[in-house]
This record gives sequence, structure tokens and C-alpha cells, in this order.
Amino acid sequence: MSDEVVVKMKDAEELAIKACLACGASAASARSLVDATLSAARYGPPTLGFPHLVDYLDGFRGGRINCVPNPQLDLAFPAFLVSDADRGVAQLGFDLAFPELLAAVRNFGVAVFTQTNSYTTGELGYYVRRLCNEGVIGIAATNANAMMVTHAGGPVVYSTNPMAFGFPLGTQTPPMIIDQASSATAFVNIVRAAEEGNPIPEGWAADAEGNPTQDAEKALTGALLPFGGRKGANVALLVEMLSAGLSGGSWSLDTSDFRSGTVSPAVGLSVVAIMPGREADGRVDRALRQTVRLRKNGVYIPGVTGADLHQTSGKFSIPRSVHEKIATIASNQGLQPEV
Repeated sequence: MSDEVVVKMKDAEELAIKACLACGASAASARSLVDATLSAARYGPPTLGFPHLVDYLDGFRGGRINCVPNPQLDLAFPAFLVSDADRGVAQLGFDLAFPELLAAVRNFGVAVFTQTNSYTTGELGYYVRRLCNEGVIGIAATNANAMMVTHAGGPVVYSTNPMAFGFPLGTQTPPMIIDQASSATAFVNIVRAAEEGNPIPEGWAADAEGNPTQDAEKALTGALLPFGGRKGANVALLVEMLSAGLSGGSWSLDTSDFRSGTVSPAVGLSVVAIMPGREADGRVDRALRQTVRLRKNGVYIPGVTGADLHQTSGKFSIPRSVHEKIATIASNQGLQPEV
């Protein structure tokens, strides 16, 4: 039996919506979360698609996510939008603010959206991709509970602290999307390796004693390592200030585990939107020509290189264990609150 289940996009969407609603999520929360899940499954790392949806479903059931939130949006300055997600999914607060964010950036050239008090953001590239699809440059930063050290043997102080950047390249070419963690890898990759009994590459994590390890199980009780040593740790600090610092959200050191307990992580998300100059300036066409030039020199352009390999057939491959868990929840089984 294959370890993957191939599902039509429409069927995957309906299953995910049904599972969210079965967990008590509002229709608006389910819609925002599933839209982001489908985008991650199509464009982002596979682990941030349907496998990560399971974390959200568990979060709804365990009380870590407010199933029926009422996000509040405030205009702190003419182009500075501040959202309180009311312990709901980050995607809902962003969706509700998106029209105003677009209006602000098109009027002022630069606009900022910052949000606090949400569950983890999922695939961070989703937020800048949304902007790029509207012809807008995007930068995004977020944090979660502390799981990364600045060096092997040190205390955990940061989350994976990812940062995403998107630059539109016109209507005929996918946008350039850089989405990467400050850690050497994303935490979900450690979880997936542990579930499958696979080793992890050297330099990804340390065990509980602070020793570098390639054992995924030991890494789960240890800590992630930053990429590039001190430089990666500095990037994590930068992201911490952009996300938790700017939004007023929880610092990673003060954030509860997003996979256990009943308390919301209440993390921060900040998105900076930038217009790529006036249309007559031709900045987008110029950027497109540069990416073509770089690709001819063998440079990998994230979001562009291999774009034809994205799932455009209208089908998704979902790990069988993940599909079975989502299907079980969607069929109203196993919905007792976590303890």
C-alpha cells in the first residue's frame, strides 16, 4: 500500500473544511485556514500543507485556538494596521485586514500589517504570495515558542523564526518567494522525520544534553540549531523584533507550546507591503529580466525555478497517516477534547 493518498483538489478542500467545522471552528476560520493550507500544499514545503493542518485541528480540539474568534483591526497610523487575532488562526485576521492593507500600500507606497494574539501562522510564504498576486512586494516575519538555541549547548531562546520575501514578476511568471527559517530547518521537518523513523542531517539539531544529533527522536526533546551559527542567530533576533517586538505579541521565551496544552501561543506576525514603484518605472519587468539572467547562470530562483513542477493537475498527494487522521476528524470521530 502506498504511503501517499492522491486526492483531487476539490475533495481535499471539502475534507479539510469539514474537519475544521467538526472541531468547532467557525466557517470564516475554516475558510481562511483551508485556503492557506491549499496554497501551502501547492507551493510551499509539503510538511506545511496538510500535515500542519493536523496541528491546527488538534489546536481547535485542545483549546489552543479560539474556534470562533472576533479579530479586531485598528489603524494606528494611516498606513500601519494593527490586528488582535483574538486567539484565532492568524490567517483569518490577515484576510479581514487584507483589503485595507492593499488600499494603504497603493495610496502610500508602503504599508505595515502587524498582528498579535494568534496561533502559529503556517506557511509564511502564503502572506507575501497574496501580496505578490496583487503586484505588491511583501516581507513577513513571525515567531512561536522557543525551540532553538544560538549555539549547541546553549539555552533555547528563539523559535524557528522564519522570514519570507516576495517580489512580483508579472502576470505570466510566478512571483519570487523566499521563505526560510532562521533555524537550520523547520520544526515540522524534525517531527516528520521522527514519525517516519528517519535520521536528520548533521547540523539541524542538538539533543537534550546539548550535543549535536542526527536522531530525530532525540532532537524532539532537544533543540534546533540556527543556520550559519551566529549569523543565523542574529537573523532570528531580527525576526523576533519584527514579529513579537513590533506586534506586541509574546516573545518566544514566553510563548506556550503550539502542540500541547490549552493556552494560545499568542504569537506575532508582521507583514510589510511595498509598491514596486510606479507602473511606468517598469520595476517588475526589470526584476523579471534579472531572474531570467540569473537562471541562465544556473541560479535557483525560489518560487520560479521548478514552478512547472507545482501541483497544477488539480490533485494533491497527502501522507496516508495524515489523510486518515483528517478523515477521521471530519467524520466526527475522535473529537473528545485533548487532556
